[in-house]
Amino acid sequence: MRFLSEEQTAALITHEIAYDAVKSAFISAASGTATVFPAVIAHGADPANVFTLKSGSSTDYAGVKIGSYWPCNDSRGIPRHGTTVLVIDQATGHIAAAVEAAKVNAYRTAAADAVAADVLALPEARTLTVFGNGHQAFYGCLALTRIRPIERILVVARDPGRGERFCRQLVDHGLHAVVTPAQQACTEADIITAATNATSPLFDAGWVTPGTHVASIGSDSRGKQELPTGLHDRARLFCDLPTQSMNIGEFQHVANRVASGALTLTAIGSVLNGTAPGRVSADDITIFDSSGIALQDLAVATALLELAGS
Repeated sequence: MRFLSEEQTAALITHEIAYDAVKSAFISAASGTATVFPAVIAHGADPANVFTLKSGSSTDYAGVKIGSYWPCNDSRGIPRHGTTVLVIDQATGHIAAAVEAAKVNAYRTAAADAVAADVLALPEARTLTVFGNGHQAFYGCLALTRIRPIERILVVARDPGRGERFCRQLVDHGLHAVVTPAQQACTEADIITAATNATSPLFDAGWVTPGTHVASIGSDSRGKQELPTGLHDRARLFCDLPTQSMNIGEFQHVANRVASGALTLTAIGSVLNGTAPGRVSADDITIFDSSGIALQDLAVATALLELAGS
């Protein structure tokens, strides 16, 4: 069995590797050449300590991603998030590789946001609004500035001090960022992205202007919600995997309306492979829900294994 440590994968991963792997995973998920199995959400003895198992298979790879969130790790001075990807040998059923991928997971999740924005956001999008001031929000900003000519980042923060620290992080990477009130940040945005643990909408639907692309990357379990459902009637809706998005993702809150046909939800892979339209007009509001599928993790892990060599 091969093993790639956290140190190895953190040194190997790039935004380019993550982008290409995630894009291929989305296309596989929508093309019928791959299978994504229902996610299992569990917890440790302390219910606050959560871990998730996501699995999938295609002609190129099969396996499971185990993601953990241990908030008490802050007091220990170690990361709250952990990720391990187990790649299965499809000929024998044995574990072919174990890939530690905590930092890689941040790149992978950010890449999903970027891949969707690359086909849904206006080409001239220059103002990015971000809800969330943590690890994942930071990598999301870096990924989005690679695919659009972002000139300013409007940071919405419940804690102004934390928001200012987040802005300084972005400035250190050559980006212009400023803490901004939520309503102003939404009305001035070309792209809005949310990376939080919210369980209720972060902003009002009426604050979003025509042409805006909106992404939720924090809703990945029952009860989480970042976006106002009132926005969905004005928007074109997309996600990584419709069945999962309607179960544990952002669109769980309108699952009945999607099932009845009142709302249309499209897999982003279908846009990428040309079988479904994405943005149709410059005035479209587009929404992308990224609840995260195992094919993303397996594709990135496979790319890193190839890069690392034998």
